[in-house]
Order: sequence, then C-alpha cells, then structure tokens
Amino acid sequence: MNNKKLLAIAVTAGVSAAAAIILYNSFKVSIPRGARAVSPFDVRRYVGTWFEIARLDDRFERTLTNVTATYTLNEDGELEVNNKGFMPDKQQWKEASGIAKFVEAPDVARLKVSFFGPFYAGYNIIDIDEHYKHALVAGNNRKYLWILSRTTSIPALTKKRFLDKAEALGYDTDALIWTKHDLYA
Repeated sequence: MNNKKLLAIAVTAGVSAAAAIILYNSFKVSIPRGARAVSPFDVRRYVGTWFEIARLDDRFERTLTNVTATYTLNEDGELEVNNKGFMPDKQQWKEASGIAKFVEAPDVARLKVSFFGPFYAGYNIIDIDEHYKHALVAGNNRKYLWILSRTTSIPALTKKRFLDKAEALGYDTDALIWTKHDLYA
C-alpha cells in the first residue's frame, strides 16, 4: 500500500489530521535530492560489522565514541541491525537493535530502518568501494550522514571521495563529527 492511500485511509477512518500526518511520516522514507543509492548492491557483502568513521550529530548518538553497526541477514531478506557506542561520561555502552528492509529491489541500496516499532527512517548507501570496506550512507535528508569502514580508519583518497560527494549533494561536511575509536586500538 502506498503512503498516499495510507494517509487517505487514516483520514477517512476519523483519525485527526495531526495523527494522520504522524502516521504518514512514520512510513515515509526518502533519499536526499540528487543522491542515488548504490546499484547493483550485494547485501551479502554488506553484512557484518562496520565502524563509524564520521557522522552528522544527532540526538541518538550524541557524545558516543567507539560506534559500530552490525548487520545480519535474516532468511526473509530483512537485516537485523545492532548499533553500539560507548558513553564516556557514564563509562558504559549504549545499544540499539532494529530491523532494516529494502525500499526497492534488494540490489538497490535503499533501505528503511526501524528501532521504534512501525517508525522508519531512510538508510541510503550512496557510495561504497568495490571491496565493500568503506561506505557513505545518507538518511532521509541532509541532516543525517555517516562514513563507515570495516576498520577504525579510512584511506585518505576514499575519505576525500566521500567528502567531495557529500559536499556536492549539499551536506555541511565541516559539521561532521569524527568518531573516536580508542577502545579498539
């Protein structure tokens, strides 16, 4: 069912306009204007653990260091997602588990990720190296961007390629937070 039909059903069922908009937006995922998801994409090569190299600040990850994301492919084609980061101020780990589903075909790197019930956010892999060791991931809009690596560092040329691409798409790369990985050294 498409998002417009879902919104129409909610309004027809007597749901308030505000609730209908919230419901509509909870199922809507997008990709930033001008960005294109990687295609062809091989999810089997993508699964495993990724280290967050950089991110745009968001309330879910604020102050976290040593951030990783681990993806596991389920038999039904969905991905289990486990995000983990260290809170230095509390000296403890913070974890969030969720599910990711393909928005289009499984060979297009556009996914929707949920950590909170039916509420999804866009997870768009917009660049990846040929060996699936480094990835540039965009959210629904230009507020969310991640640089990921299979190790705690990234080659200078790959970093430049990702930053150039992000800047060309309108991201403020000066605002990126470069994640510390001192517990993995």
